Amino acid sequence: MYLLGVAAGGDTVDKVSINRLDLATVPSVTMATVVMDQIGRLFINIQQIRQIPRLVEQSIPSMPCPVKDSEVPQIFREQYIYSGYRPVKQSWRYYFFTLFQRHNESVNVWTHLIAALVVLLKLQKLSETEEFLSDPHALPLLILLLSAFTYLTFSSLAHLFHSTSEFAHYSFFFLDYVGVAIYQYGSALVHYYYSVEEEWYHIIKPFYLPMATILAWLSCVGCCYSKSNAKVLCPWTRKLYQVVPAGLAYILDISPIVHRINNCYSSGCTDDTIWYHSGQIIFFLISAHFFSCPHPEKWFPGKCDIFLQGHQIFHVFIVLCTLAQLEAVHLDYKNRQHFYQIWHRDSTWSVITSFVLLISFSIATMLYMRHLIKIKLSHKDK
Repeated sequence: MYLLGVAAGGDTVDKVSINRLDLATVPSVTMATVVMDQIGRLFINIQQIRQIPRLVEQSIPSMPCPVKDSEVPQIFREQYIYSGYRPVKQSWRYYFFTLFQRHNESVNVWTHLIAALVVLLKLQKLSETEEFLSDPHALPLLILLLSAFTYLTFSSLAHLFHSTSEFAHYSFFFLDYVGVAIYQYGSALVHYYYSVEEEWYHIIKPFYLPMATILAWLSCVGCCYSKSNAKVLCPWTRKLYQVVPAGLAYILDISPIVHRINNCYSSGCTDDTIWYHSGQIIFFLISAHFFSCPHPEKWFPGKCDIFLQGHQIFHVFIVLCTLAQLEAVHLDYKNRQHFYQIWHRDSTWSVITSFVLLISFSIATMLYMRHLIKIKLSHKDK
């Protein structure tokens, strides 16, 4: 009996030991299984990630290489730029994917596309603190943000898609000029609404907004006319049609800022906003030079085909001008309420009316010029 008891006791001990061993090993076995499962999933995910470049490459159509200026029609050529042109009459999908290809429009597209996203983010951020829809005094700031986003977006679209065809070339740049006119009005409006000094306000009040609207529209007309007659006008004449109306509009639009800066420096003021306003003027004047003159490609023909073209430098400085202006106007909007809330108490409808009229006349001009170009190209094809 004793032996049997010992044997039975030994079996009991062994079973208990085995059970304890199983209980001790179960968590570790489970943990190991989970870890191996996660490693397996991670390996699968890494494999999938490694396939992304190949899938993207398969989704992108075959991309013809950029060509020389001799391989594209005259309307697509720029002075002193000899290569980097995209072949014409390709699919819309092709031109979209040239967004990721190096060509002579890449910098022009990306500078304004990135800036448009920056403006959109600024609009989203300000909408969290400002009552754009319920506060009539916030309306001009909203118009400036929307007009800045509009001109930057239209410019990006024009430089990205204009090579689709000759008709598309004209159409997209006409759209670009509509965006420029809208932005000119938005700039004039906020300078008049938020930034003007009282002395200058009483001088320009009777004519400022109507003249700003007319000159912005004339700027659109001049640019559209210059582009539509690009084949018969010499380069300098074309620039005059573009620069003169825009220059007159700018002189009027910036006059409240110039007057305020002059008063500030003559009286020794310490307004930090003046630095941003001064910056926007400096950046604009630099950009105007590079828009009007084909530098530096004129000095280095064929060396600036992809980078450092004058128009690319113009894009960079006009973006800096816009960003400096947005910062300055936002500071004026916050810090000068005691001025503009009294002066512009009943001006909401005049602001909206001028803005709508400008958009309407600019779009009508664009459509009319497109119609003329369509007729001209149809006669050319016959």
